[in-house]
Amino acid sequence: QVQLVESGGGLVQAGDSLRLSCAASGYTFSFSSYAMGWFRQAPGKERKFVAAITGGGGVITYADSVKDRFTISKDNAKKMVYLQMDSLKPEDTAVYFCAADPGNRGTSTSSRYLYWGQGTQVTVSS
Repeated sequence: QVQLVESGGGLVQAGDSLRLSCAASGYTFSFSSYAMGWFRQAPGKERKFVAAITGGGGVITYADSVKDRFTISKDNAKKMVYLQMDSLKPEDTAVYFCAADPGNRGTSTSSRYLYWGQGTQVTVSS
């Protein structure tokens, strides 16, 4: 059973930075064979794609809304995924989830991800 635990959320001001972490455990196969993604969900809104990275880190995709501000990275040795968030805006306020895709597709489609963490709250004040 794969388990994902996010951390690093908090309350910051617009323009600040945060680094989210996602610790993975329980993988039957190598962590490097899983694509990982970050999604976010604001109150009253649907969950949306933020960023994804393939197992080996060769393909990275971002939502247009975070491109050039957020950076996803993956440390296969530590079984960790990170989301560096710079120049944060109030509209980035949401619960952020990491997710694992055993198909290693690195897609923006949430239904492709089989495993999900419990989420971490990010609040950006203006």
